[in-house]
Amino acid sequence: MCGRLSQYRGIHDFVAALGMPGAVVNNVGDQPLGRYNAAPTKQLALFHIANDTLYADPVTWGWRPHWATDRAAPINARVEKVAHGPFFRQIWPHRAICPVDNWFEWVDEGGPNKQPYLIRHRNRSPILCASIGQLPGQDRSEHQGFVIITADSEGGMVDIHDRRPVVLAPDLAREWLDPATPKERAEHMALQQGEAEEAFEWFKVSTAVGNVRNYGQELIEPV
Repeated sequence: MCGRLSQYRGIHDFVAALGMPGAVVNNVGDQPLGRYNAAPTKQLALFHIANDTLYADPVTWGWRPHWATDRAAPINARVEKVAHGPFFRQIWPHRAICPVDNWFEWVDEGGPNKQPYLIRHRNRSPILCASIGQLPGQDRSEHQGFVIITADSEGGMVDIHDRRPVVLAPDLAREWLDPATPKERAEHMALQQGEAEEAFEWFKVSTAVGNVRNYGQELIEPV
């Protein structure tokens, strides 16, 4: 998965997609988020549950443990290793959902520049990405941040990129967020129950999306 996505709807649209109509502690505001070209190290809206309450908080995209000073903070975690490897061991229990409208990938099609593609749900509904992180209100010995869990692509999506986010249907996303869900069940969901390739569509978009200084709505239009 490439490191660029869109998160432009309002947080209440994402709450509705998640199917949790109760009260939410909203720390990201009520206006549309308006991020058409969000990049790593930026703060994105993230859902998590604490004290039986759903929170929407701005959290930095990217995380590494304090001892990993020899590398940049990863933005993604491979589903095959995330539950058992030492790098993410501390945050594996801290599950979250990153709601997005779409993400971008770049493909070498033989031209002078790689061609960006936008990937979204066929029905245009929000995409609920399984994530983990060091979240607000948790251990202050580590800085806040999160990573999106990724899996191998399937079907025609392989032609766009070999990795993609683990996207959960709303009922599974709610179960993922629930602190009472056992770690073993969470691992099974991430490994086996992500949405299939058929749920998505993709198309070419302007190469302007490659510049993080570009952020307008035109970046998500087909070319």
